[in-house]
Amino acid sequence: MVRCYFIIGKDRIIGNVCRCTGIVHGSDYQSLLIEEETILKNELVIVLDFGGQYNQLVARRVRECNVYCEIYSYKTDIEKIKALNPRGIILTGGPNSCYEADSPTYSEELFKLGIPILGLCYGAQLMMHVLGGKVERADVREYGKTEVIVDKQTSKVMTGVSSPTICWMSHFDYISKVAPGFEITSHTADCPVASAENEAEQLYAIQFHPEVLHTVEGMKMLSNFVINVCGCAGDWKMDAFVEESIQAIREKVGDGKVLCALSGGVDSSVAAVMLSKAIGNQLTCVFVDHGLLRKDEGDEVEAVFGPEGPYDLNFIRVNAQERYYTKLAGVSDPETKRKIIGEEFIRVFEEEAKKIGVVDFLVQGTIYPDVVESGLGGESAVIKSHHNVGGLPDFVDFKEIIEPLRDLFKDEVRKAGLELGIPEKLVFRQPFPGPGLGIRIIGEVTAEKVKMVQEADAIYREEMDKAGMNKTVGQYFAALTNMRSVGVMGDERTYDYAIALRAVNTIDFMTAESAQVPWEVLQKVTSRIVNEVSHVNRVMYDLTGKPPGTIEFE
Repeated sequence: MVRCYFIIGKDRIIGNVCRCTGIVHGSDYQSLLIEEETILKNELVIVLDFGGQYNQLVARRVRECNVYCEIYSYKTDIEKIKALNPRGIILTGGPNSCYEADSPTYSEELFKLGIPILGLCYGAQLMMHVLGGKVERADVREYGKTEVIVDKQTSKVMTGVSSPTICWMSHFDYISKVAPGFEITSHTADCPVASAENEAEQLYAIQFHPEVLHTVEGMKMLSNFVINVCGCAGDWKMDAFVEESIQAIREKVGDGKVLCALSGGVDSSVAAVMLSKAIGNQLTCVFVDHGLLRKDEGDEVEAVFGPEGPYDLNFIRVNAQERYYTKLAGVSDPETKRKIIGEEFIRVFEEEAKKIGVVDFLVQGTIYPDVVESGLGGESAVIKSHHNVGGLPDFVDFKEIIEPLRDLFKDEVRKAGLELGIPEKLVFRQPFPGPGLGIRIIGEVTAEKVKMVQEADAIYREEMDKAGMNKTVGQYFAALTNMRSVGVMGDERTYDYAIALRAVNTIDFMTAESAQVPWEVLQKVTSRIVNEVSHVNRVMYDLTGKPPGTIEFE
């Protein structure tokens, strides 16, 4: 089993210990370098990020092939890449046009290292542009699921891939001419070069996104690259994540005191139990009931994590509903709402910390989708701030913030939770955002609107559970739109709000598709909501996927 290390002074990490801990394991620095060299020689694949939103998703897919992967900016020096000695390099997508002067680029030297390289979308175009091909603006933009015809099924990357196959396209530019030495391996009706390769130089270009689930055989292509082309053994596992993380946290914290932001959701629950196992009574968990939780959830969280629950936690519940409603009064901008909620979280924690005494660390259940959507994942653009990432205020009265799950996707967090012994019922509960119903209420947040969406959401989840949809659908919830419309109830005119129902299937929460909820379930939910929830006279179902939408409404 590969152990996990943070090499101080080398600005990189081997294995799967959380990057926030900064702990050196092992008897001496020389032994670390020896093991580092061995691991790098055999199993490391690196992702060079050119600003695409799927940068960590690419790394996640490589990990699914049991090959260790790290992400670096495209600005990483060529000498550092040489020193890393990766078995393969993947270039991500990005929002720019590679032929523009100020666009992200890399020198031709990268493609002369003798290391297999796979370019995806922008990365594919950049490869062609740098090596003498031609990239131009397309007459027809390709976006969404597209039928791809495989022209060379003997290609190492395309081995075993069907023709035609469905892939996810998202590009304005296209490769109009491949670089010298390259052969076209697939095409679409509108894209003459859907993929190409220079097998002799081990250079591969794919115009579409194999990393997203919409590309039906994308995992097969990525596995072909890292196993067949790069020659990786595929024996890296995440088995040691919990054990190594607990040890790293224990060493990081020492005899310090830790305050954990516990929301009761999957992410913060896993983080809390991990910290509890690492440092015991040095941990205090503060649960802030901001009045934006699901129906009865505050009491449910206290029942699980409070004094009568199964976990050895110092549990404090803060009822701050009115405080939040006051702060959010008159605020409708979603980013402003998020930042207000994030600010209040920290202010509440600071106040609780002063009551407790000296607190050295703050723990949060941040996961990678939070990071990348907040614009902190390498070169990616901001989609929306998360209260525990981009929503943090400038001043935080703690020595350091510990985020043990920061590099994990939701499915990996759930696996870690099971390793920690957390019951499946808690591990697989419906995800809930940190800002809570504040981002499931479009526009201004009021106590009356919160009650409306709480009641509607409870009805929806109850009927979905009765229908067994909780076992097949990734996430489902009700949101309150800011739309009011005319209706008729009891022979009287109404002018009330519309509830939007959302249900999506997803594995990693970076991409999602709307779920096919049975019509009879939707009809029953609609009937109950309109009849049982005050000031609601209309119910709608959201069919939008991610992309182009996000899973939450704001």
